[in-house]
Amino acid sequence: MFGRRRNAGDRDAGHRDAVAETAVDLAAEAGAVEPFPGDEAPPAGPWDVTEPYPEAQRVDLGSLQVPVLAGTDIQLVFAEQHGAWVTVRHGLSELQLQAFAAPKSDSLWDDVRTEIAAEVTGNGGMATERSGPFGAELLARIAAQPGQPAGQPQPGAQLVRFTGVDGPRWFLRGVFSGAAADDPAAAAPLEAVMRDVVVVRGDHPVPPRDLLELRLPPEAAAALEEQARAQQEQEGQAQEPQQVNRFTAQPNPFERGPEFTETR
Repeated sequence: MFGRRRNAGDRDAGHRDAVAETAVDLAAEAGAVEPFPGDEAPPAGPWDVTEPYPEAQRVDLGSLQVPVLAGTDIQLVFAEQHGAWVTVRHGLSELQLQAFAAPKSDSLWDDVRTEIAAEVTGNGGMATERSGPFGAELLARIAAQPGQPAGQPQPGAQLVRFTGVDGPRWFLRGVFSGAAADDPAAAAPLEAVMRDVVVVRGDHPVPPRDLLELRLPPEAAAALEEQARAQQEQEGQAQEPQQVNRFTAQPNPFERGPEFTETR
């Protein structure tokens, strides 16, 4: 299923900006597989494409190859102002994934975690560092109305988990929201997805902290362009359809990243 949508609001620790996005349902394009059964421990990823990693059904989105597990819905979202990210949904939970370039001899997650916590608390929210399945993570309660006094109850505040993994010249950030933010059982399927992601850094130079390129699979891009062409023909428009099969984004994702997105 393919479609175009307009984002009604973009929330990232207190920011709200309307952004245009293109969302494509990708899970239907590949056969979903069941998550790891019983008490069987999943392999320990995320993986770099240059190292051995277990075979699985994955959607190739350029810098990220995302596993397709039963019950999950995968979308690649393009936002005009904030770049691109992958959204994986399972039940009432959501995981947002982005990959960034990182220095050869340094990690990013320690600094990024501190920056996120400062931004959250600066906008009236609360942030607590703790240990999680991917190491140190941040549990944040985002103020529904930015600018409210920190440490006080915030009606309608959103609970979110920020996770990060430092790889060879890349950094993968995962943001868990909905039930997965504080319910381990609800988080388990999405954690399995993040654990089995393959990151494709590439050999081309990319400044540290810049987003790595995400792009639609050729089949999805062709279907989306055909849909746009048919719609334009119905509306009597003569211009060429928008090209959406490739997208390169290089904003500063640590200032205004698309961690919280309301789609209506």
